[in-house]
Amino acid sequence: MMNIPEQYMADVLSGRQVACKWVRLAIERHRRDLATATEYYFDPAAGMHVIEFFAFLKHSKGEWAGQTIQLEPWQQCYLYILFGWRRVADDLRRFRTGYLEVARKNGKSTLGAGIGLYLMVADGEPGAEVYSAATKRDQALIVHNEATRMVKGSPGLRKRVKVFRNNLHIEGTASKFEPLGADADTLDGLNIHAAIVDEIHAHKSRDVWDRLETATGARRQPLMLGITTAGYDRESLCWELHEYLQKILEQIVADDTFFGMIFSIDEGDDWADPDVWIKANPNLGVSKKVDDLVRKAKRAQEIPSSLNSFLRLELDIWTESESVWLSMEHWQACGGAVDADGLRGRTCYMGLDLSSNVDISAYALVFPPQQEDDPYQVLMRFFIPEEGMKNRSHNDRVPYDVWVRQGYITATGGNVIDYEYILSQIDEDAQKYDIAGVAFDRWGATQVSLRLADAGLAVAAFGQGFASMSAPTKALENLILGHELAHGHNPVLTWMAANAVTEEDAAGNIKVSKRRSREKIDGIVALVMGLDLALRSGGSSVYEERGIIWI
Repeated sequence: MMNIPEQYMADVLSGRQVACKWVRLAIERHRRDLATATEYYFDPAAGMHVIEFFAFLKHSKGEWAGQTIQLEPWQQCYLYILFGWRRVADDLRRFRTGYLEVARKNGKSTLGAGIGLYLMVADGEPGAEVYSAATKRDQALIVHNEATRMVKGSPGLRKRVKVFRNNLHIEGTASKFEPLGADADTLDGLNIHAAIVDEIHAHKSRDVWDRLETATGARRQPLMLGITTAGYDRESLCWELHEYLQKILEQIVADDTFFGMIFSIDEGDDWADPDVWIKANPNLGVSKKVDDLVRKAKRAQEIPSSLNSFLRLELDIWTESESVWLSMEHWQACGGAVDADGLRGRTCYMGLDLSSNVDISAYALVFPPQQEDDPYQVLMRFFIPEEGMKNRSHNDRVPYDVWVRQGYITATGGNVIDYEYILSQIDEDAQKYDIAGVAFDRWGATQVSLRLADAGLAVAAFGQGFASMSAPTKALENLILGHELAHGHNPVLTWMAANAVTEEDAAGNIKVSKRRSREKIDGIVALVMGLDLALRSGGSSVYEERGIIWI
């Protein structure tokens, strides 16, 4: 009777188990080496030893909390091959680098934590130093904290492994398991038996990986293990490892010390087809929930900026960092009338995006709904120097002059923006509406914000990075998708919405990008800032009640 990893490999090769090209090639490499390798041999008992170790470990969170970890067949296959191959010359482990790339929520952290404990406790290495590492210590703690909970939940491990703050150690030996961030002081002077490097796609340089790998030189059978989801930076360490593994699997490059598996949908697959999702999500239906993936796929079909994130995080496809943001069909559906006079006396929140003195400036007044089915309503104010308007209308073929005549943009006299005029317009709006807060770009409106504060308005600096912009940008997406926004078909704002491109960071946060967008988006930036204040005004419940939940 076949063991589970052997059965999994047989099922993949026969087609009974749906798997991508790279998984099949990894298994074919294993089978080929079994037939041809001379310097290495495969020890099934060594491969099963690490799998059996997981029987001592328990889940610590979610629906399986307190239950013994049952590795899925694909996980067993990965461990079986990684740890089962030995060198003929000295009987030590063959593979010194491991790489695992798989979509989110497929048990990477649990697997990494268990591997780290095995390497500290059961790998037969005297004074084993094992580290979970990442660009930030908080990220490194994800794997390490999971390992700590595993120790506390296992009577057998509790007898041997002691916990002290963020240190796991075996008394009477020098064996330990600790988290490491990219701090220069903590990466020197190490004698590493193993390093589990989490989310390599977030590493902007090779520094952490290289310094850890250098510190393994005194060990007999060290292991560098990278676990990650796909990224977008083709200049990164993660892409280098990803591409290197592909070349090994395609027999372009020979490296008998490097083993890895990539779980991804295949080139040519329809990403919206649920039948292919298991290729990137081998834990689909277990730790990865089908209904959650269906919801995210629907969102990716509706909102263009969500597609790259879905492909990268949920289907393990390498993407670009930027993407077209909005579906204009949904944007146009949000063109409900906005009655400026009918909004008199209503509470609103302002987002203020002041340009350089020769370009367009904007502010948005965002009015929260008064009743459950009402939309958020938006009044926009745009300003441009008159001379700049004439030049851009002629040179760039942007109809600023038409929009000025129609009253959608105010052209201020001269060739530089008239901030005094903008302040007077804000004062006029403050007499009509209850402006409860003003969010401003801290880099572009310091003096104006001081004047507004002196006038009695509550002002707040608003950063333009991912930390500040991601939540309200995703919230605006949801409002547009749900047709819960009314912008009155303002043509300037619509033009800017069509221009808008978003950038995404390694953690899946997004922001509208002036640098990447093909034309002006100042009104959209102002709208995002004003919406953030409007949503925060009611606390977190406002987001939840409106269904504005982002990932």
